[in-house]
Amino acid sequence: MSKDLIPLHIADISSFARHLNGQLKSQTETPSHLSLLNMLARAAGFRNFQHLRAANTALARLDAPQEVTVDFKLVERALNQYDDMGRLRQWPAKRSVQVLCLWAFWSLLPAETTLQERDVNGLFNKAHLFDDAAILRRSLVSMGLIERNLDGSDYRRIEQAPPPEAREVIRRLQGRQG
Repeated sequence: MSKDLIPLHIADISSFARHLNGQLKSQTETPSHLSLLNMLARAAGFRNFQHLRAANTALARLDAPQEVTVDFKLVERALNQYDDMGRLRQWPAKRSVQVLCLWAFWSLLPAETTLQERDVNGLFNKAHLFDDAAILRRSLVSMGLIERNLDGSDYRRIEQAPPPEAREVIRRLQGRQG
């Protein structure tokens, strides 16, 4: 059986030594291996060695890269709405496909930049063929992907991480655009 390495990080060695010394002085005989492990863990601020081990195991799980699953069927449905030049041919009927397409339009807007409505329309009109930039702007605002002034004159992209499917659509569309 292989042993798991369990690191022990001590913020203040003086406090650690004081706590360990106090525990060792209360012992009448030499502590067992397990007793010594528990003393070390308690001196470091844990309830016992088992608590120290559980904390390190949880840290390892949190630090491990998370496997992201992508619904490629949904990505394919969204990409089928675009022509060979990466332009959206028509407004999709299915809401799930609309959302992915809206993320693609979100990605066209420059980060941390305020644009006027005509500039947003100019970017969007190059990327779709159904001549309705207003539906794209309204949908992006309602999804919380962009914000606009009350009078609708200025638009700004809201920075956030796209979901995995949207990242895949954006990546594949960038390969189509020239």
